[in-house]
Amino acid sequence: MAKTPEQKWKESIRDYRKKCQQILNISKSIRYVGAINEYGRTLTGIIRPGIKPLLKSEDAKNEFFIVSNLITLRNSQATVLGDLDYALLKHKKVILIIIPNRNATFYITIDINVKTISELISKIKKIL
Repeated sequence: MAKTPEQKWKESIRDYRKKCQQILNISKSIRYVGAINEYGRTLTGIIRPGIKPLLKSEDAKNEFFIVSNLITLRNSQATVLGDLDYALLKHKKVILIIIPNRNATFYITIDINVKTISELISKIKKIL
């Protein structure tokens, strides 16, 4: 029996959530992992237990919208520059790793004191 669109949607969300959990398990330095769609809407997200979010709900929505626009604009340059592998944004309080992956973009925040970011990104990409 063929799956309904609703069943397919629920299955894809379940898969994104599973990947987010696997990424969160890579390191205690990872604060948050989420998957957002091309419009900046959160498909799923997991914050590490005991961690206080830095952004309020509305601020997080705005942040995800900005990231989705960044990815969309970068994709328009892919023919010249090649596909975007990942984007790294370092703030004073947190580091953001943004990894586009087919139909979703993974948004990961990590503590500022991580020493081996490239190793962490490599482990994340193996999951995706």
